[in-house]
Parts: sequence; C-alpha cells; structure tokens
Amino acid sequence: MKKLIGNKNASAEGAAALIICTIVVAVLVFLTCTTVVPAGHVGVVDVLGNVEDTELQPGFHFKSPLAGIHKMSTQTQAYTMSFVPDEGEKQGSDVISALTKEGLTVDIDITVWYKLTPAYANEMYKTIGENYVGVIVRPQVRTIIREVVAGYEAKQLYSEERQQVAIDISEELSPVLNDRGVILERVLLRHIQLPGQLTKAIEEKLTAEQNIEKRKFEVQVEEQEKQRKIIEAEGIASANEIIAESLSTEYLTWYWIENLDSHESVLYVPVGSGGVPLFKELK
Repeated sequence: MKKLIGNKNASAEGAAALIICTIVVAVLVFLTCTTVVPAGHVGVVDVLGNVEDTELQPGFHFKSPLAGIHKMSTQTQAYTMSFVPDEGEKQGSDVISALTKEGLTVDIDITVWYKLTPAYANEMYKTIGENYVGVIVRPQVRTIIREVVAGYEAKQLYSEERQQVAIDISEELSPVLNDRGVILERVLLRHIQLPGQLTKAIEEKLTAEQNIEKRKFEVQVEEQEKQRKIIEAEGIASANEIIAESLSTEYLTWYWIENLDSHESVLYVPVGSGGVPLFKELK
C-alpha cells in the first residue's frame, strides 16, 4: 500500500513539473514571438542581419523568434551644446567656437529640436545605426553654424539681428538633415559670448546711441512746448485786440464810476470852480 501511494505521489509530482515546464516554455515562446512598440517609436525588424523594409508601428506585434526589434524614437528631441559643464549631451564644455566676418572668435551656446522621420527609420538603422545623432546631427549643426556666423559681424550677433542668425542657421541646416531622414523643428540660440573688450565697446556704443535718441526726444518735447506757447500768445494777442477795438471813452467813464464803491478810499472832486474836495468814509 505504501509503495502504491509513493508511486501516485511521484506521478503527481511529475505531472505538476511537466505542467510547469510547459507553461514556462509557452511563456518563453510567447515572449520571443511578440513585441510591443511604445508610443512615439517605430520598430526596426532585424532578422539575422537582414533588415525588413517595413517598420513596426506603435502597439502589439507578433514576430519571428529570430527577429530583433530595435525601437527608435520619432518624438521631438533636444540636442544641446553648451559652455556650461554637463548641461549638454557631452561631458564638460561643448560650446561651439566660430569666426565672425571680421575674424573674431565667438562662443555659441545652442539647442536644436529635431526628430527622426518615421518612414526613414529602417534606412537610418541600416546605413548609420541608432547613434545617428552623433554621426549626422551634431557634426552638421556645428558646421552650418560656423558657415552662417562667418557672414555676420560680431556686433550684429549682439543686436536684434541675433534672431535672424537663428533663422539663417535653420534654413541652411533643415534641408541637409531632411536628406538624411531627420526633421529639424527649431534652432535656439541660447547664448553668444563675444570677446570681453568688444562686448564693452558695443555696450558703450549702444549707450551713446540711446543717449542721442533721448536728447532727440527732449528736443522734440521742447519744440512742441514752444509751439504751444506761440499759439497761446497769439490767442492772447488776438483777444486783447478784439477787446481794445470794442472799448470807447463813454464806456470806460461809466465803468470807472460804477466801480468807485469797491475801493477802500476814494477822493471825490466836485466839478466846478467852487467845488470842495470830499473823502469817502473809511470802513
């Protein structure tokens, strides 16, 4: 009896082990035959070195157990080259040094917004690899910036034309990257460092120009005040002229007599040879 029970237990344990092994194998097969491509990515299918022509779109997919899926981002990404250590993609300072039109060296801190063209992911993976940013984006950005800056004087980079520099860089860089399957979204000129003496000279010049504009404004204000006073004086003169033309001897005599009572002390002189002077009583 004990032997029979032992055989049954062994048989049950063997069956349980078989079931567990079957489940493990099924899970492994399922995992090797399926993949999930996250949102904002495409999957590049590589079967033993043979890259398929069609990318996998975001979502759940069945695949060959021999296929490797390389998930490449198609989201907007930022690549920064900065003089601030560890702020950019490279360790330490990664500022771009460029020569201006007059041969002065300027340091440029920049950020580029870009993204991979989804339909170009397979070709990008086959011809360049997943590190296309370091192979294409970074070198082209640095080259185009130097070419564009060479057409500007240093003082222009310090003024409102700085925005135009960013536009020129974008216009030159966009078609170059598009040809390689990268979409350029925006170029951000974060900071342009000019030589110290030049910066001081430009600031002094800008201050002088602002003072000149201020003086011009003050002159305009004074000129307007002058015109106001002239117009006011002409109005007063015209009024006096009108009043003078309307006055007569009779009116002035009447007006004088009518206002005698408003004075504190008035001397009355009677008309005639025998008249006696009289004084108004003081209040």
